This record gives sequence, structure tokens and C-alpha cells, in this order.
Amino acid sequence: MPVPRVGARSAHSGAKSRTWVPAEVTDLGLTLGPLRRGPADPTFRTTADGSVWRASLTPQGAATLRVSRHGDAVEADAWGPGADWVLDGLPALLGAEDDPSAFVPRHRLVHASHRRRAGMRLTRTGLVLETLIPVVLEQKVTTDEAYRAWRRLVRQYGEPAPGPEPVPGQCLYVMPDARTWTCIPSWDWHRAGVDAKRSGTIIRAARVARRLEEAARMPLAEATGRLEALPGIGPWTSAETLQRSNGAADAVTTGDLHLPGIVGYALAGNADADDAEMLELLAPYAGQRHRAARLILLSGRVPPRRTPKMRRTDIAAW
Repeated sequence: MPVPRVGARSAHSGAKSRTWVPAEVTDLGLTLGPLRRGPADPTFRTTADGSVWRASLTPQGAATLRVSRHGDAVEADAWGPGADWVLDGLPALLGAEDDPSAFVPRHRLVHASHRRRAGMRLTRTGLVLETLIPVVLEQKVTTDEAYRAWRRLVRQYGEPAPGPEPVPGQCLYVMPDARTWTCIPSWDWHRAGVDAKRSGTIIRAARVARRLEEAARMPLAEATGRLEALPGIGPWTSAETLQRSNGAADAVTTGDLHLPGIVGYALAGNADADDAEMLELLAPYAGQRHRAARLILLSGRVPPRRTPKMRRTDIAAW
């Protein structure tokens, strides 16, 4: 059972704290890793002692969360107006609502990857807009371009996160609120390398943020419909978002440039697989297709590269 302890630890003055003992082995890196947007994500940091730091904009305000392992227990410290909110959501964030027992490996490679990563849980942040915006930034561009845009916009329009710095001189930032996203001028989107299509999608999403946040409490089909009702959000974007905001184990990503070939190569030796073949290969994992795809990606079995990488474009230089 979770054991909440609200107070201040001597090492982290002013923090609200909580100790939680997961029912199953939980690997912090594997579980929280999908929330990180590149090695220099201004909202996420992993320190040398293995602690994971994360800055969020919660319904109660900005918050900084530090999570670390101590034996079987997870120790969490939080700062800011949203501290209580992130501490209440700690179990869900670390996969307490995930049910890995429902997953049955059907392929030797998946079985081996699953066995080596027994501590992987599917995180659930409960925050839709926070997850959706960086996903939209990743539409149709290289990851480097998307990460650069995310860093620039968060640092320029967000605010320094409450609490101490994870590393001296490396401040975390909380992303802008919904209204601020709608007020970013077109030239700053351009300077960040974000085209009008993606910036327009983010602005439309921010304008209906309250309605989108309701999707965090919906079943997968309803949540998908809520997101995809917004122009600019398709199956790829909705799946990538709900995997993180809702911990959706069956939100398989379609429309991806690389994933069908990776799944096809790993399970059937076909690096030219399309979405239809990928979904056919993942059919035995119905209800757990996202988990299966993630285990395949973590296995490291990827097809040899035969085509050049997606061309990097910097619209800020135009």
C-alpha cells in the first residue's frame, strides 16, 4: 500500500514528500523514459544518482517531481502549487494502473525482451495537452528538429520550475499554459522551426484544452475520438499521446515511417511491412499491442538501413 508522508526532508528543504511501495518491480528509467523529449528536454532530467526529475503544469499549478528508488520503495519529493497533485498521481505515473499480467508473449523475440525488462510499466500522466504538444511538434519532421522546437518554445514561453535545480546551473522549466500557447506570434513559431500546419494544430488544441483533458479519463476508443475530432490530429498523434497520458496498452502507433518495418522485420523478417501487415502481426496481442511494439523496439532488432534518413529542414533559415 502507498504510504504518504507529507513534510520536508532535510536534503530537500520545502519539499512535500511521499513514499510508495509498488506491488511489482518497477524500473524508473524504462517506465518514465517515454516522457523525455530528447537528451536536453527542459522539463525532464535524470541525475547521476538515478533520480528522475520532471516539471509539469498540473490542474493545480506548476510542480517539480523528483523520484528515486530506495530498496523496494519509491521516494518522491515535490515542489510548487501542484505538488499535492503530482504526489497523488505518483502510483499511476509509475504504472500502478498498468496490468502487465494481461500480456502473453507470442514470439520468441518478444518473450526474451519481456523477460529482460520485467520492470517496465506503462506510465499514465493524466495530462493530455502536456503530452500532445510535443507529439504534434514531431509530425513529419526529424526528431532532432522536434526536440529543438520543444526546447526553444518551453524555455522562451514557459517558466522556471519550482524547487531546487537537479544539477547546479541546469534549471528545469514548466511548459507554457494553454493561453500562452495561443498567443505565441507566428514569427516565433517560425524561429523555432515549426510550420504553420503544426503551430495551427497546437493553437487549436490549446483553445479547447479543457475538453481535451477530459480524454485522460475516457476509455481508449472514446479518448481517440475526442482527440481526432480536432483538425491536425490523426491516428499517429492520438496514439502517441494516449500511450503516455492514459497509459493505453493497446494504442498502437500507425502511420509511422519506421515502426511497421521494425515490427515486420523482428517478427516476420519483412523490413518492407506496412501498417496493415504490422497490425496483422500484432493481432495476437490485442489489448496489449502498444506494449508488444515497445518491447520489440527495446529488443534492438531493427532492419539494416537501406534508405537515407529523413532530410532535415530548418524553416527558421528561410
